[in-house]
Amino acid sequence: MQADENILFLKNLYPLMPPAKTENIDWIDNLRIVALYAVIVLHSTSLLLMQYGKVAMSYWWVADFLNAAVRFAVPVFVMVTGALSLHREYEIGGFLKKRLLRVVVPFLFWSLVYVWYALHNEEIAFTSDIWANIKLVLHQLKYGSSYHLWYVYMLIGLYFFMPVIGKFVRHASEKEILYFLVVWFAVMLITQPYLVRYNPSVDMHYFAGFAGYLVLGHYLAFKDFKVKHLRLWMTLLFLFSIVLIAIGSRLVLLGHRWPSTMFFEPVSPPIVLLAASVFLIFKLSAPNLSPIVLRIRDFAGSYNYGIYLAHALVLYFLEGPFGISYKLCTPIIAIPVTALVCLVITLPLVWAINKIPFIGKWISG
Repeated sequence: MQADENILFLKNLYPLMPPAKTENIDWIDNLRIVALYAVIVLHSTSLLLMQYGKVAMSYWWVADFLNAAVRFAVPVFVMVTGALSLHREYEIGGFLKKRLLRVVVPFLFWSLVYVWYALHNEEIAFTSDIWANIKLVLHQLKYGSSYHLWYVYMLIGLYFFMPVIGKFVRHASEKEILYFLVVWFAVMLITQPYLVRYNPSVDMHYFAGFAGYLVLGHYLAFKDFKVKHLRLWMTLLFLFSIVLIAIGSRLVLLGHRWPSTMFFEPVSPPIVLLAASVFLIFKLSAPNLSPIVLRIRDFAGSYNYGIYLAHALVLYFLEGPFGISYKLCTPIIAIPVTALVCLVITLPLVWAINKIPFIGKWISG
């Protein structure tokens, strides 16, 4: 966050919730960068994870545990959005115009870039029929021209809902917010495949989806927990969640239900526990970062969205011509290194696009 945003963050707190300590306000910037790197690690593990039975089990287990460890990334992004936005009063038209323009324009640009890549990679093909080509592009835009762009579709939906849920949060008591979160978690739990047989025929989808992460992020950011050794407990919860997700995904395999993503779904109980633990660990931590590290963090953070949009393209090219992927060396080293190289390359790429006269700041993200 910029300095003025930090001030607003403290001044506009929801009055019934105790504010976060000012010395820890920097933690959100740290969390966003770590979550961004975690997303890239997540996508760097995917190819190896899908090679079950074709690679050594030791390699697959590395991918499985790394994948489990970084599954907090997207939920944490949503939680940060809730922490930074729900406490503020917005005029609906201005809010939607500002947010949607900042999200949709770069999204359309990068979606077309991924359409180009699909053409380049011969995954799709144009014909002499112009209208058919237009429909093909529109089809790509409708369903997502790259695997990671689902997040943007979800985010756009949340933006339409945020003026409503924000109004609730700003005027609700802590008890009412906890009621929402408990019901959200209970609905999530009862709709899991292993418990769905007990799900009553009561329509509770109003409490489903990523909206709960918005409220959870707001609540955890502003709640002053009076719990001894909370960071230690959250660290243990983080480790427990990783083991649960990784072992659970393996058990799904043994049950011949692969490629089920039951334990990897972002809106699922183990991922909620993982994301909440990471969120609180960063809130309760105040690392003494050097000025150089802070400048790098803030520089990368200012292009956070653009890096998310562009990183999949960089991963494609790293794997192709350069062979930089999980195959580079042993996966426990190759996957984090691949993700780091991707981040280091994507940042200047997005920065350079941002500097294009007239249109750069609109399309870069």
